[in-house]
Amino acid sequence: MFDFQKLDVYQKSKRFYIDTKEIIHTIKLDNYIKDQLSRAAFSVPLNLAEGSGKFSKADRKNYYTTARASLYECIAILDILHEEKKINELYYQSQLKNADELSRILYSMIKNLQN
Repeated sequence: MFDFQKLDVYQKSKRFYIDTKEIIHTIKLDNYIKDQLSRAAFSVPLNLAEGSGKFSKADRKNYYTTARASLYECIAILDILHEEKKINELYYQSQLKNADELSRILYSMIKNLQN
């Protein structure tokens, strides 16, 4: 097992991605929205994994910052889909809660890597 696989934040980001993909497959969305949401959600665990393999604090910080920005992108998309009534309130609130927790963890990780 790689070190990043042991991280709680990585496990939570995988769960966020899987939950996001589930909704993508259950509701009718334009292909560009499916693609954008899927790529943004997938970017979170991938950037966590890649960043954990970097040696310098600055490199790790950049990857963790990108992971957090991708998470924000997901929330913007989900917010619009919720506004358009394409996703229900329960799913929306659940993903917001999960994203908020992920964002807070990532923020702490980023701040801990400040010079």
